[in-house]
Amino acid sequence: MTNTRCTLIGVRVQEGAGRLGCDMGPSAYRAAGLAETLSGLGLDIVDAGDLAPGPASPRAHPNGVLRHLGAVAAWTAVIADAAYAASAEGLPIFLGGDHSLSAGTLSGLGRRAAEEGRPLFVLWLDAHADFHTLDTTTSGNLHGVPLAYATGRAGFAGYLPAPPAPIDARHVCLMGTRSLDPAERVAVRESGMLIHDMRTLDEAGVVAPLRTFLERVAAAGGRLHVSLDVDFLDPGIAPGVGTTVPGGATFREAHLIMEMLHDSRLVGSLDLVELNPFLDERGRTAHLMVDLAASLMGRRVLDRPTQSY
Repeated sequence: MTNTRCTLIGVRVQEGAGRLGCDMGPSAYRAAGLAETLSGLGLDIVDAGDLAPGPASPRAHPNGVLRHLGAVAAWTAVIADAAYAASAEGLPIFLGGDHSLSAGTLSGLGRRAAEEGRPLFVLWLDAHADFHTLDTTTSGNLHGVPLAYATGRAGFAGYLPAPPAPIDARHVCLMGTRSLDPAERVAVRESGMLIHDMRTLDEAGVVAPLRTFLERVAAAGGRLHVSLDVDFLDPGIAPGVGTTVPGGATFREAHLIMEMLHDSRLVGSLDLVELNPFLDERGRTAHLMVDLAASLMGRRVLDRPTQSY
């Protein structure tokens, strides 16, 4: 970690998802004891409350299936400003909210990294690549576009705020990917992004692929952002998400990744996204995500408390 101060920032965006409920995510993380858990690790925790976007302006687009484009644009602007400000000191943790919030976090963090003269690297832990553009999405749900937007793919100008420092796609590592549309598959391959799908993780495990990526970040003196989507996890252990895809990461795989990230001392910011408490089972997924955040921030497997549900 770059600092022992953590700033919790709630982002109640749900307009990018295909169903309602992600706006309750920040409250669920707080109810599951995120601040108290991290404080128990000796960290200085500041809860900055929840962001509120400016008014959404209607935005027409030739792709008629797009949903809530104006609202997502308004959220992107306010999240980018918050990410830029919070990353000046300490480690911001963004409590989502659907994955469209990462359009804002990556924009603001890219600006911060550029001002520091450092490359921004991104570890994208997600069943999906979220690499659609406004033109290629067929669902119209804008939680499927943030990585395309942040890496400077064409088609966003005039619709979403221009990212001040687009991220080099070659600095992005996708892990746990297992659901790509045909158009996305081609775009990801051509972008130069590093992709470790679930077959790769099944065959090689998580250690070698992640270690290689972290070595690249360290060698470049980079700033590392981790974006953790609930659907990275297998739905058998994390049911509280609206985009379940079978065959996700196991409990131990996910914790091992978090523990390796902590050991690297490279992580500068974190997204926790796509938690939908309406679909959860007695807070099961919220508690697991808090547990994973704790592992990333330094809790070891031997320190994990027994839980009952």
